[in-house]
Amino acid sequence: MTKNILRIVLMLFLLSACKQKEKQTNVISNTTIKTKYKTSLIVLGTVQDAGSPHLACKKDCCKSLFEHPDKNKKVVSLGILDSENKTTYLFEATPDITTQLKTLKNSTNFNASETPNSIFLTHAHIGHYTRLMYLGKEAINAKRTPVYAMPKMKLFLENNGPWSQLVTNNNIEIKEIQLLVPVQLTSNLKIVPFTVPHRDELSETVGYTIIGPNKKALFIPDIDKWEKWDQDIKAQIAMVDYAFIDATFFDSEEINNRDILEIPHPFVIESMQLFSKLSSKEKSKINSIHFNHTNPALNVDSPKAKLILENGFHIAQINDIYGL
Repeated sequence: MTKNILRIVLMLFLLSACKQKEKQTNVISNTTIKTKYKTSLIVLGTVQDAGSPHLACKKDCCKSLFEHPDKNKKVVSLGILDSENKTTYLFEATPDITTQLKTLKNSTNFNASETPNSIFLTHAHIGHYTRLMYLGKEAINAKRTPVYAMPKMKLFLENNGPWSQLVTNNNIEIKEIQLLVPVQLTSNLKIVPFTVPHRDELSETVGYTIIGPNKKALFIPDIDKWEKWDQDIKAQIAMVDYAFIDATFFDSEEINNRDILEIPHPFVIESMQLFSKLSSKEKSKINSIHFNHTNPALNVDSPKAKLILENGFHIAQINDIYGL
């Protein structure tokens, strides 16, 4: 009798383990696997604007990468796929846009275009908009690719070359978005922009709520300290299923050659402290993204990365796919 009970317990344990593994493989994918969701989000990059390795970096975090580049270290970007309506959308036009768009296309279960149906921009810092230039006549000479941007960002693109040339040559068509006004893309997808405090030298800075038929995602790759925002980040997380948030620096010890006040992102340790009282369910929504090349958590095997995971949070990984 005891042996039978032990066998049953063992079988239940194995079944549970298999289900958990299946759940993980449904979320974590790679570009050779087509998304199985009707509407999904794919992580196309996780690194801060200037990438990794970083220009002129002499630190250990970059040394080996100059000789042996890591194809998974791409600048922060998300892709959205709507299989039912056969459309794709790109968030940010990064220095890695060429491979990111190929990944986005290859992840669909339909014959997607080489260029997305629309591009959404957050702000005018180099990692987030500059590769719009690849839509120009020197590259693919795109035809009226819709680019969604806030009013100041729109004016910046229209009045400064080479971006203005994209407008006059009809390579892009800038669609102005407004604070908290939803953009209905398809029957399955809605995007809501909201402003966040950041270094707004050339444009405002926005985050996005990405709303699918079943789930919602929060995307805030860049923000100053959480306390500077007029919204409660914990309340915002409570309203979504996934939150991809700024994790540029782990702590102040990373930056020893610049004034940290000039680049006031929320430290990972500050965010973990702020979110420490959240339930395990709420913590599990949080995905760190936008890692500076110096951030030790960029290496998922590092002690700092393991600390994030041990505290119940997640680290966004390139090619992760999430159902919406």
